[in-house]
Amino acid sequence: MMVGPHAPLGRILGEKTASKLSRELGLSTAKDLLDHLPRRWVDYGKLSSFADLVEGEHVSFVAEVVSQSERRMQRRRGIIVEVTAADEQGQHLRMAFFQGYQARTKLKAGSSAVFHGKVGAYGGELTLNNPDFEVLSSADGAGGADASAELRQGPMPLYPATAGVSSPAVRRSVELVLDTADLDEWPDPVPRSAAAQHGLPSLAEAYALVHRPMSSGEHRRGVDYFRFQEAVILQGVRHRQREVADEVPARPYPPRSEGLLSAFDDQLEFSPTAGQRHVGETLMRGLGSSTPMNRLLQGEVGSGKTLVALRAMLQVVDAGGQAALVAPTEVLAAQHERSLRRMLGHLSSDGTLMSHTPGPTVRIALLTGSMSAAARKQALLDIASGAAGLVIGTHSILQESVRFAELGLVVVDEQHRFGVDQRNALRDRQTPRPHMLVMSATPIPRSVALAVFGDLELTTLEGLPGGRHPVTTHVAPISRGPHWVDRIWKRAAQAAAEGRQAYIVCPKIQDAEGSGDPAASVQRIESVLAEHPETAPLRRATLHGQMPAEQKEEVMGAFERGDLDMLITTTVIEVGVDVPNATLMIILDAESFGISTLHQLRGRIGRGPTPENMCLLVTRLPEGHPSLERLHDVAVSTDGMELARLDLARRREGDVLGAAQAGRSQRLRLLSVVEHESVIDQAGQSVAELSEQDPTWDGQPALRDAVREWMDDLDGGMKET
Repeated sequence: MMVGPHAPLGRILGEKTASKLSRELGLSTAKDLLDHLPRRWVDYGKLSSFADLVEGEHVSFVAEVVSQSERRMQRRRGIIVEVTAADEQGQHLRMAFFQGYQARTKLKAGSSAVFHGKVGAYGGELTLNNPDFEVLSSADGAGGADASAELRQGPMPLYPATAGVSSPAVRRSVELVLDTADLDEWPDPVPRSAAAQHGLPSLAEAYALVHRPMSSGEHRRGVDYFRFQEAVILQGVRHRQREVADEVPARPYPPRSEGLLSAFDDQLEFSPTAGQRHVGETLMRGLGSSTPMNRLLQGEVGSGKTLVALRAMLQVVDAGGQAALVAPTEVLAAQHERSLRRMLGHLSSDGTLMSHTPGPTVRIALLTGSMSAAARKQALLDIASGAAGLVIGTHSILQESVRFAELGLVVVDEQHRFGVDQRNALRDRQTPRPHMLVMSATPIPRSVALAVFGDLELTTLEGLPGGRHPVTTHVAPISRGPHWVDRIWKRAAQAAAEGRQAYIVCPKIQDAEGSGDPAASVQRIESVLAEHPETAPLRRATLHGQMPAEQKEEVMGAFERGDLDMLITTTVIEVGVDVPNATLMIILDAESFGISTLHQLRGRIGRGPTPENMCLLVTRLPEGHPSLERLHDVAVSTDGMELARLDLARRREGDVLGAAQAGRSQRLRLLSVVEHESVIDQAGQSVAELSEQDPTWDGQPALRDAVREWMDDLDGGMKET
């Protein structure tokens, strides 16, 4: 009887083998096993390279035996057979077989074999002890006793394995399933029309190509199919997420000809950029629809996203709704409140009689976790009554105790600081469903945005507002001598003498007792600057996340007013902080930060009228250190998208997808959202065409089931987070 995809392995392989596969590799059904794809393929007779071996890893490789010796064991009866094998470059590796009678008989000099085991070390050299092996050819050139007809006809698949289940054991199990499964009857998630359009095999053919390739390189067509399958399911999830979001209607907030938005535009002292106008029109249409807007707005540091967001918020307030801006930190939330009040000018009302001005005004409420009880109570009342049209806050806004009179728009700043469930918390409690605008100042390559933020429409804000000046960036290696440190502090003193201000960014707040860690801390650098003759007279203050909210706001306000020359801080100023008079950014131990963080920090300067702005990436790394390449990349490029791509090229895929997308990232085995943008696009087109012809996917139940399973796993992962 031919088995189906969900047949338990115990029925096919026996309970003992099935139990091992389940325990060691998490494989329990026929489909699980066939989806456990080989990690590589070795051509018959072609040797592997020992350069890929890493201590502690379980490996499989093909090598040629060059010598064999044996000796008696000292403390018990028996022999140790030592086999020395060579790889394709002629490098040698010694392996020991305890009681190795099979090795003595089969592994003669001149024979070749595939070896499987855990890489260890002995005497400073890599080795394998008691590895499993299969002879491919004997010393006289004949086929080995272990070599099957299939192995002689095509490349050998090598599978991910563990100490309990070797690659040969997996391969033998796969062969049994292939022999008993009617693969032509297994559901195929990829529409046949899409597979044919892109020259891909069927599911059954793909399984044969990856598990039983008959010629060198033949497996690649099978891998291409499974990569496209992942992309189709991913795009199917994206399509379904958008459908689910659209099922709950939103209230439309069309623009008014006269109101806050019109008055705000009239008082602007500059003309919005073409990019800002384009994005503004897109958001205006979205907010005027009864379908919930769900949009990701990304743009370069300083591209003017806040202005675009404020105009969208004012459109909602004009139409009788409220808008909430959610920021990841209290420093950023307070900065947003000050920035919006400054941008609104007389259009901002604090709710007192003395503040009343003729014409439209809007009250802004700030809500953070560290507010006093009285201030929090008043803010909650203003929000619940609708008196506050604009609400700015941190995660506090997400709490169920916060009630809105009519929440029409949620703006989430710095989306990468929030999980998907957090970002949707406010919307899911509201009926009608509020519109959503998610902003990111960290450029995201389009392929990543499509995969990670599938429920969001992507909009990019192009260009920079007039008046922004370039920032010159230099790597400052203080390993060259103490005079480099003096030059850095003299540069800070010079900026202060010219009436400018400087940020000094440190990777940590204070030194841990007895740690001996030389990394710069806010606490230690403040002491250093207090004693240095160039910086001691300067007006300084420190800022970090552990300070009380009132103190943080006081320090940031003083820096904004120009009452301070230097701000010694952590990355709490990474986003949202706007001080036009700050022209110098000194980042200490810059190698401690990622490319995107360095780019964000650098974006805090160059915002004023001064044309000369400088960022110093200070590092203690010696010349030639690999991490210096990352700093030099930042120094030579101000293109955020290019830097984002370089950053992604150096990081794991899981880092890109983030913790909130863990369920999704675990399913991406072959598809790289960084490298396979064209595959993702092709899959998206296939899903769109299918959905247009068959909106409920009745003709493609396998894809519908695969998407539902993926979404169930993703929802479960978020609930556990």
